[in-house]
Amino acid sequence: MAKYLVIESRDPFDSSDSNYLSDLLQGIARRGNGTTLFLVQNGVLPARKGSKYNNTLAELIQSNVTVLADGFSLRERSINKLVDGVQVSDVEQLVDMLLEPGTKAMWH
Repeated sequence: MAKYLVIESRDPFDSSDSNYLSDLLQGIARRGNGTTLFLVQNGVLPARKGSKYNNTLAELIQSNVTVLADGFSLRERSINKLVDGVQVSDVEQLVDMLLEPGTKAMWH
């Protein structure tokens, strides 16, 4: 089982190709791989409870994708309430995950 880490810095309101990322992540997780989505910068916008993209994140979480959101990015955007299952994280944890042996990373 491989470990995949996808870092999303774009928001789907501005970047329509962000929608394809969900399909990719679900496919990776479906194959039994450890899959993490790390939301940073404007990528945290869909994690706001009540966002148009809440269902997309909920589907990822149900598909065994770990969804983490950078706490600093959340505070900068005054996002306090998150989609159920989205965990607050930080860049230090991101760096630790990037340095884990065997982790395959992609930044979008």
